[in-house]
Amino acid sequence: MAAGNKGKPPGQKPPTGKVEGPGRVGVDDRGNKAWEWAPDDNLQAEDSVGTAERVRALVDPSLTVVDDDRTEDPIRSNPKGLNRGYNPYNSGALGKQGWKKKKNLKELSKWIELRKKVKDNSSEK
Repeated sequence: MAAGNKGKPPGQKPPTGKVEGPGRVGVDDRGNKAWEWAPDDNLQAEDSVGTAERVRALVDPSLTVVDDDRTEDPIRSNPKGLNRGYNPYNSGALGKQGWKKKKNLKELSKWIELRKKVKDNSSEK
């Protein structure tokens, strides 16, 4: 490895010009955008200390992680969704109030046969 590329993989150009902060976006030898770290030995080290320094350099101290305390049910009921159609952004729970009773098809076929017989008997008279 060359002295100017200390801690960097071969083929990556050393940063040109003055780099402020932890680094800047540059262009590698293939024309792809790549992050160029500042010429700091701690940032360019390939060990756990260098990794920790790089993460610390990119973290914004003004950002915080806050847990959401959800007490309400995240899925709300949407009774109109079955009539108006499906909306993936506001679908909610699409449950029916109750199911229709299943029809007994044997009884239905008996009723149809009886109806045909009655109609035939009435037309013969």
